[in-house]
Amino acid sequence: MLEASNLECVRGDRRLFAGVGFRLDGGEMLYLQGRNGTGKTSLLRMLCGLTPPAAGEIRWRGEPIGRLGDEFRAELCYLGHLNAIKEELTPLENLLASARLAEETLDEDAALDALERVGLAGRADLACRYLSQGQKRRVALARLVHEKRALWVLDEPYVALDTAAVDLIADLIGAHLERGGLAVLTTHQTVAVRAGAVRELRLG
Repeated sequence: MLEASNLECVRGDRRLFAGVGFRLDGGEMLYLQGRNGTGKTSLLRMLCGLTPPAAGEIRWRGEPIGRLGDEFRAELCYLGHLNAIKEELTPLENLLASARLAEETLDEDAALDALERVGLAGRADLACRYLSQGQKRRVALARLVHEKRALWVLDEPYVALDTAAVDLIADLIGAHLERGGLAVLTTHQTVAVRAGAVRELRLG
């Protein structure tokens, strides 16, 4: 369903990687590895259509993602290294706003359930500026609790989380894969995830 072929990434006068390719089908996860500066985040952004490759092609369901446009983005859930939350809003407001931007149906009860599951019970109505870094990360990751889009692209999803939260996110990813979804993620932590197949790609 997701296929990359001969991808090349150039930053300034430096080539970070070239000739990168892989294929993922439903229920499969790609675990992207490499030292800092090898282009992991750049590759994730390419897969989301946010950064064009210097060479190569990315296809979704057999079609180039550039040609699909909004049709591809409607099936994509991207969580970057930054939390992408508004500090002046509460966790509940952030979660509901994210759902509206993605044109997804999420009512307040479901949003509160998601926040409780990620360990933010009692914090739903507190402005995010008052939360710790770990709590802010949980706000961002709460989107995954009810996320149904087919392709998840996750940049360091376990950063700033304790062991219980890491296990929860791994379980959410595993459940997504068991439903036939796909996931691409980068992490410096070794975390077991239920999946039909876990493929590894190392940059650098």
